[in-house]
Amino acid sequence: MKHDEFIGQVQHRARLASRGDAEVATRATLETLAERLAGNEPHNAAAQLPEGLAAYLTHDYAGMGDAFSVNEFFERVSQRERVDLPQAVYHARVVLEVMGEAVSQGEMDDIRAQLPNEYDPLFQGSQGRMQTNN
Repeated sequence: MKHDEFIGQVQHRARLASRGDAEVATRATLETLAERLAGNEPHNAAAQLPEGLAAYLTHDYAGMGDAFSVNEFFERVSQRERVDLPQAVYHARVVLEVMGEAVSQGEMDDIRAQLPNEYDPLFQGSQGRMQTNN
C-alpha cells in the first residue's frame, strides 16, 4: 500500500476533514505504538510500510518497550494528535485497521503478541469488531 492510499483510507474511514488531519492521526498512533513495542518490532513493521509512514515507527524512542496501559496509549495519542480522547481512540483504531491491511498478518500477529489483552480494543477497527487480516 502506498503512502497516499494509506492516508486516504485513514481520512475516509475516520471521517477526517483533510489529508493533513489523517497524517496527524497516523503519526500520533504509530509513534505511540513504536514506544510501546520492544526490540526490533517497530522496525520490522516499518519495513513493510512506505518510507513516510515507516519514519513514524523508527524514531528515537521506538522499541523501548515502555509498558504503559491501553488507556495511557490512547491518552498519548490524544495529546499528540491534539484531539479529545474519544476521537483519539477512534482514530487510533482506524489507523491500526488500515495498517493491518498494509502489512502481513504475521507482522500484525507479532505486534499483538507483545501487547497484553487489554490492548484488544485498539484492534477492533472502525466498525468496533475484532480485525483479522485475510
